[in-house]
Amino acid sequence: MTPPDLVIRAHRMITPEGERPGAVGVADGVIVAVEPELDGPVFVDLADDEVLLPGLVDTHVHVNDPGRTEWEGFATATRAAAAGGVTTLLDMPLNSVPPTTDVAALDVKRATAFGRTHVDVGFWGGAVPGNLARLPALHEAGVFGFKCFLLHSGVDEFGHLSTGELRDALDVLAGIDALMIVHAEDPDLIEHAPDPHGRAYRDFLASRPKEAEHRAIATLIDLARRTGARVHVLHLSSAGALPMLSAARRDGVAITVETCPHYLTLTAEEIADGATQFKCCPPIRDAANRDALWQGLADGVIDCVVSDHSPCTADLKCFGTGDFGEAWGGIAGLQLGLPAVWTEARRRGVALADVVRWMSAAPADLARLTAKGAIAAGRDADLCVFAPDAEFTVDAAELFHRNAVSAYHGRTLTGVVRRTWLRGRDVTGKIPHGKLLER
Repeated sequence: MTPPDLVIRAHRMITPEGERPGAVGVADGVIVAVEPELDGPVFVDLADDEVLLPGLVDTHVHVNDPGRTEWEGFATATRAAAAGGVTTLLDMPLNSVPPTTDVAALDVKRATAFGRTHVDVGFWGGAVPGNLARLPALHEAGVFGFKCFLLHSGVDEFGHLSTGELRDALDVLAGIDALMIVHAEDPDLIEHAPDPHGRAYRDFLASRPKEAEHRAIATLIDLARRTGARVHVLHLSSAGALPMLSAARRDGVAITVETCPHYLTLTAEEIADGATQFKCCPPIRDAANRDALWQGLADGVIDCVVSDHSPCTADLKCFGTGDFGEAWGGIAGLQLGLPAVWTEARRRGVALADVVRWMSAAPADLARLTAKGAIAAGRDADLCVFAPDAEFTVDAAELFHRNAVSAYHGRTLTGVVRRTWLRGRDVTGKIPHGKLLER
């Protein structure tokens, strides 16, 4: 064993084997040992009320930089991530301009991010109409997979795929063993749903019916079965899709599923008319649906929990009118995912180790980030000090993402991130030392 240059001792830590006391030895930014006791030149002792966690991995973040930097940017997003215990994030190919749909755009994205990230950052590519031939080159350039939409993405420069275009893209990706991650809502059902305009949340909810998710997911399962491609369902909102997803996996379809903190912690019943900070697509549904999503996690049908951090400027939320049809759809939750999920998990008697698995190990596995997601020898020393019994009240103005808009503003959450290490170095928000990752 390489002698550690840093030893972190904790009464409680979450390892792949479960929760236990112990010491973590770090050398040159890598975990070299996890033992009951270790010697080293520098010691950090956690307080009695603190738990050592592996850094979280968030595979669903919209940084929007370059092009929409007034919405968010790499410096602000990664500072918010670190404050929430997230040490690795993957940036979505939209809503930046240009979108990450060819190698030249990926080069622009990397140049924009270089030297500005407080955590490690990787990139998804985009699958859009007309770029089928460019997907292999993007794959070779190091993106972690490809995102597509099955309906309008919300921005005109990132087009959506028809069923036939999705099938063709999956054929290509199956041949190079690349992952397709899919915003799965059926455009026809949504086009014929009620008009979403107005202040009433119930009307917005009716405009994005759960059946639209179900039909799109059924289509995705069918195409994955026929092509043999690996596919992933983004931001599952409707628990009604869980039985078909479970059956597909039993049949050997290579499909994985995520959900998000806002679907696990918020409910339609509590959203007031005009409260557009809660608008996202697919939408936050009722309390019974939330319960069923938690059961889907317990059953292993839902693999991971990631933020879908999708911020915007305050004016785009249309707070003046409270019009759900006009407001931007997205929740800015990168910094608050862990305490939000833990608050609800604790209430339900769910173990912290399960939350960590869903928010660290499972997203790392999804992206094949073999150096991330666990407190184990050989992994990067990406670590988070978490006080699971401490409480705080969310003030949107104190969060580190760029615009002070939050669906959690005013809520009291349990669980405070007190310290974050990236490869054994403190993340202070002063000097960015994140790396840009390639697949």
